[in-house]
Amino acid sequence: MVTEPREYFNTSFSEEKYRNLLADIEKDFPFALDFRVAESPIFVNKELKIKILDACNGIIDVIRKEDFLEKTQRAIPNNHLIPNENKRPNCLAIDFAVTENQDGEYEPQLIELQGFPSLFAYQSYLASKYKKHFDVQKGFSEFFNRLNTMTYMQEMQNFLLEDSHPKNVVLLEVAPEKQKTRLDFAISKKFWGIDAVCVSNIKKSGKDLYYEADGKKIGIERIFNRLIFDDLDRNYPDLKLNFDLKAEHSATWVSHPNWFYRVSKFSLPLFKSKYIPESSYLSDLKEIPEDLENYVLKPLFSFAGTGVKIDVTKKDLEEIKDPENFLLQKKIEYNPCIKDINGEKIKCEIRMLYIWPENASYPKLMTNLARLSRGKMIGVDFNKNFDWVGGSCAFFETN
Repeated sequence: MVTEPREYFNTSFSEEKYRNLLADIEKDFPFALDFRVAESPIFVNKELKIKILDACNGIIDVIRKEDFLEKTQRAIPNNHLIPNENKRPNCLAIDFAVTENQDGEYEPQLIELQGFPSLFAYQSYLASKYKKHFDVQKGFSEFFNRLNTMTYMQEMQNFLLEDSHPKNVVLLEVAPEKQKTRLDFAISKKFWGIDAVCVSNIKKSGKDLYYEADGKKIGIERIFNRLIFDDLDRNYPDLKLNFDLKAEHSATWVSHPNWFYRVSKFSLPLFKSKYIPESSYLSDLKEIPEDLENYVLKPLFSFAGTGVKIDVTKKDLEEIKDPENFLLQKKIEYNPCIKDINGEKIKCEIRMLYIWPENASYPKLMTNLARLSRGKMIGVDFNKNFDWVGGSCAFFETN
């Protein structure tokens, strides 16, 4: 979104450099990359940066309110309600589409948000590869709050480990070796010494959790939780677990699983801002909007885009028997804003990544994730056979 750094980058771009970037990743972590890396990062100027931060701060202020827990209690399915929940999500991921307002200015619009960890290791790693293989203009950074690569690594280590040894902290997933994000797991291991452990390999003795490695029992003190229960139910219905996920235990969740549901599309109607599209629970609608073509219908209790209707009809709404479990949200028009080397424009999303240490009154913005798209939507299925699309990062103006 900034002309000079974009031109600076595009001038330095070549397919050979891009292939070298991918080869560099493959050399560091063989066979771990299982998604498309975009040819380019995004460059965000001060004006758009201020708007994004303003939108994030408004969302965080709502989450910090005393009544947020009460208002989002229904978000947690009874069969996934986990004990020992803390008062705040330890991680926040807030996604924005880049759009254009009536004055022709770039503006963020909230797409979704999660009280759940994202790719904290991979994003820092990817940004370093862009800077290594291409020309990234000075005065732009992937970090916030005056962090640099070294201080970012140290602060994330303190956050993830606290006083625990890395072997006593696990990154919890289901079949981590099969996940598309397994590259992030491998980098997390390299950066912070945390092993990715399948939930089926966790065992319980009294109130203590442990896993086995090299024939030894290793106690678990902290769980860096990347397990999505909906994914577990939908894709691994026959997976045998060695302990009850709903039973109390002595380990600390980072973030607690309940926050995955609380800070989600369920909470969208609670946020009011010019940067947040109008949304409401279907059960709260007094009348169906005449311009349904400008809305999208989302089931509250499905994830990864499952069940979303883009072209909504009045009949669709009238046939829903549980309207309290659906969200009607204004559509967002992405504005193609990134020029490739041929001058063609590409759409993008930017995800802001926060950590929220247990005793902190306010979360800390650390880094970001970005995605580029030429298709109708951002997802992989809409961007097959395109170049300059896929996972990326944003460099924000700092001076």
